[in-house]
Amino acid sequence: MCGIVAAVAQRNVQEILLEGLKRLEYRGYDSAGMTVFSDGVLTRRRALGKVAALAAQLEASALPGFSGIAHTRWATHGKPSEANAHPHHSGSHIDENQVAVVHNGIIENYENIKDNLQRNGYAFNSETDTEVIAHLLSEKLNDGLTLFDATQQIVNGLGGAYALGVMSAKEPGVVVGARQGSPLVIGVGINEAFLASDPLALLPVTDRFIYLEEGDLVELREEGVIHIVDRHGNRVERPIHTFEHGDGAASKGEYRHYMLKEIFEQPKVIEAALEGRLSAQSVLVESFGPDALALFQRTRQVHIIACGTSYHAGLVARYWLERYAGVPVQVEVASEYRYRHPVVPEGTLFVSLSQSGETADTLAALRFAKTLNYVGTLAICNVPGSSLVRESDITLMTRAGPEIGVASTKAFTTQLVALMLLTLSVSKAKGQAEYPDIIAALRTLPEVCQRVLALDSQIEALSQAFAEKHHALFLGRGAHYPIALEGALKLKEISYIHAEAYPAGELKHGPLALVDSEMPVISVAPNDDLLEKLKSNLQEVRARGGQLFVFADESVGMDAQEDIRVLTLPHVHEALAPLLYTLPLQLLSYHVAVLKGTDVDQPRNLAKSVTVE
Repeated sequence: MCGIVAAVAQRNVQEILLEGLKRLEYRGYDSAGMTVFSDGVLTRRRALGKVAALAAQLEASALPGFSGIAHTRWATHGKPSEANAHPHHSGSHIDENQVAVVHNGIIENYENIKDNLQRNGYAFNSETDTEVIAHLLSEKLNDGLTLFDATQQIVNGLGGAYALGVMSAKEPGVVVGARQGSPLVIGVGINEAFLASDPLALLPVTDRFIYLEEGDLVELREEGVIHIVDRHGNRVERPIHTFEHGDGAASKGEYRHYMLKEIFEQPKVIEAALEGRLSAQSVLVESFGPDALALFQRTRQVHIIACGTSYHAGLVARYWLERYAGVPVQVEVASEYRYRHPVVPEGTLFVSLSQSGETADTLAALRFAKTLNYVGTLAICNVPGSSLVRESDITLMTRAGPEIGVASTKAFTTQLVALMLLTLSVSKAKGQAEYPDIIAALRTLPEVCQRVLALDSQIEALSQAFAEKHHALFLGRGAHYPIALEGALKLKEISYIHAEAYPAGELKHGPLALVDSEMPVISVAPNDDLLEKLKSNLQEVRARGGQLFVFADESVGMDAQEDIRVLTLPHVHEALAPLLYTLPLQLLSYHVAVLKGTDVDQPRNLAKSVTVE
């Protein structure tokens, strides 16, 4: 969950590393640190809190040098503190075998390693699992190994998941990286080379990247020399990819927060997600790859595996796939899926959803699924070079572009677009209906979304009612129940208001006891076959003194009253209503969080990409 950046350059690397950390702060912001080979030794600066605290230190005392590593942390082992901040060092300041390490992931067997190292006389200065790596490397260097060979030897004994960047005072101008279960990319410069957890970190210096594969080790040297070996120790060449998004995608532009920018990007990214994937009357099944048609023809059931917001997208897809494609669907939380004994009926397709493609639980679920009787694996993902994409049989990119805000917005809506394309593709492949009406509605969806976003000022006005509230209840029926779940998640993620979501029909089975004038109730009311039942549920809330906030289709004819606030949304095809009704809930959560004064883009205790279990 942490962010790594490293550089071997022909110029001072401090600003390169610092800018990289700022761009990676969405991955963790408990502490930050940097080590640079400076004046013949490895010199370190660390700070508790966000990258700005480290920047202040560097402004007071710079770190000149042409090679370095840096890290922004999301705490797992050990509380946030300067002592637990990376990089971790081993050896004295004057020791030629002094080592520096940055690490993303979890070393599951670190306690055993730590016990052995302590018996060998190594003293520990932190509570982290990472420090054992530094001492292991120091031990190997004392035996006369090079940094690369030492790293290659020790990684075989590390359990868990990791991405590493390491340096040694004995080898100036060398950085070694390793990846196992956690993302790491190489930035290819002109006579320079870089490492990072995410290409975004390196866009100011290069747009060419090599995506390391599982078990890869890399050595970066002066003059841009890059040496990669695979898990078997064989020298390999990995392809160089040009980053497909402009660097502007990673800046806030005119917006106050990344989250707001990403909400307003949704019409554009939905259009991008649809581009080249629709014919005049139907979906292009080939969008999923050359093997997709045959795979979908064999599909009799679908298992969808995801975490967090992506899980909610999967829940919506269950309604779609069962209604429009006629296949039964099971949706699973990835962190639970592989710890039970799933039954996989013949002809079951495994579908994984992830923004980053590096979510540890989802990746682990995919790898577990490959040992079972699935007909194939499909990844719906936003990052082309990610592990999830590389390890799945077929893929569909959501094309959302970089999403920096921790609370997912455009990644969610483009996942829904992708899942609707999947629904239509499975139906078509099985010789069933092709739903030209839904195809037509998809084409107009970006424009309809733009009309919803134009209601931003009205939604901001609604948010005023939440400023002093501590609890909220979200209601939905059918495919809009997952949208209620997502609305509740957004509110609790960024405003820290306790929020729950229920199917509206379940109100009288318990949640109604919570309803009073201090608990706002938010509902979505599209014009579908469950509308009348929903209206009855809302009356139940009203009768108990609840304050209702309803987002309603313009054709519903629901009027605002003293205890009902109504925001009218443009009409959209029933199948796509879940996607459209997501947008006002995102905006509501955003404006409430701004009123509350929370850190919208970097909410407490959370990070963007969950690459540890």
